[in-house]
Amino acid sequence: MTVHFIGAGPGAADLITLRGRDLIAACPVCLYAGSLVPEAVLAHCPEGARIVNTAPLDLDAIVAECISAQKAGLDVARLHSGDLSVWSAMGEQMARLKALGIPVTVTPGVPAFAAAAAALECELTLPGVAQSVVLTRTSGRASAMPEGERLANFAATGATLAIHLSIHRLEDVVAELVPFYGADCPVAVVFRASWPDEQILRGTLADIAGRMDAGINRTALILVGPALAGETEVRSALYSAEYDRRYRPQSAESPFSSLEEE
Repeated sequence: MTVHFIGAGPGAADLITLRGRDLIAACPVCLYAGSLVPEAVLAHCPEGARIVNTAPLDLDAIVAECISAQKAGLDVARLHSGDLSVWSAMGEQMARLKALGIPVTVTPGVPAFAAAAAALECELTLPGVAQSVVLTRTSGRASAMPEGERLANFAATGATLAIHLSIHRLEDVVAELVPFYGADCPVAVVFRASWPDEQILRGTLADIAGRMDAGINRTALILVGPALAGETEVRSALYSAEYDRRYRPQSAESPFSSLEEE
């Protein structure tokens, strides 16, 4: 018996890996975070599966479901939204299960920031503009932010910021970022990326708060940074005709011949 932790993706039922889909189909028990995982994903569960919405459950109750499945020799599909590597609370569940001798596996999922970037049809990194993406959040009821992880510290780098779980503090976010990016820095708010009711709001740090819909008060990602403008005078060498790649070699005189393949 194994508990399979599975990233169920950002919302759209078909944005799940083949491995995740097949594991769901093979597990007679499915525990899913009903507040964020769409019910359409549950269509992959086998007929007669025990399906439990864990949104109202605490950690002890979730672990108890896994213990019950272990006693019955039944594999469990444990579904979380997005990808499990950030803000999933997977670690505390795994620690309890491992202490009980219950085997686990982890299957990654499509993260919300990737779905948001796809909805915007943009790259979050641009040559000469930004080559880093910071996944972060602001302090909330569930978790406080370490002192060194303030938005201002990340903003000082000029990187693209993907700010999760913070839409309710948008005005505070703007106030903290303007001194570093400037009031005209592009901003995008993507509400429920890839869901049927997805909404996209674009603006700048100066006006994004005024563009907000009152109904967007959760499940929205804030993206900030000059790369969102999609403009740069610098071009990547990767597709340059003079760039010496393993699969497209150039002469020794090429100005890119000493660069490593990206």
